[in-house]
Amino acid sequence: MHLAQVNIGLPVSPLDTPQLAGFVAALEPVNAAADAAPGFVWRLQTEDGDATAVRVLDDDRLIVNMSVWTSLEALGDYVYSGSHREVLRQRRTWFVPMREAFTALWWIPEGTVPSVADAEDRLRHLRAHGPTPYAFTFRNPFPAAEGVPLRSDDDWYCPA
Repeated sequence: MHLAQVNIGLPVSPLDTPQLAGFVAALEPVNAAADAAPGFVWRLQTEDGDATAVRVLDDDRLIVNMSVWTSLEALGDYVYSGSHREVLRQRRTWFVPMREAFTALWWIPEGTVPSVADAEDRLRHLRAHGPTPYAFTFRNPFPAAEGVPLRSDDDWYCPA
C-alpha cells in the first residue's frame, strides 16, 4: 500500500500578486525537493510543473497539492524538514486560515494514481466524519491494511 495525500489552500490574493511572490518563488524548489525525497512516488502537476491551475471543490480560488508516498513516515519526513518546513512556517502570510479540514491522507494500492475527485471525496468525508480509515490526518493516522475502502460508501468502516 502507498499513502496518498491532498492539501488545499485559499491564497490571500491571486498568485500573480506581490503578496504571493514568495510562495510562487518557492514552488519549483519545494516540488523538486519532494520529487527527490526518499519515499516519494508521484505528485499532481500540469505542464507547468505544479498544480496551481487545477481546481478543487468547485472553488476557483482554492489551490491543491496532491501526492503519493511509500509511507506515512516518508511523507512526514519531507513535510516537516528542509525547504518544505520553511514554506510551512510562512503559510499564514500566504493563505487564509481554513476552518475545515484542508489535508487528508488515505491508503491506496501500490501503483494507483488518485484523481482530484478522489481527493475531494476524502476531504469531504474527513470533514463530515472525522478521521477514519477512509480519510485521516497526521495527528490521527490509520495503518495500511488490505481491504482499505476505495469508496466512501463502503460500509465496513463508516461511523454509525
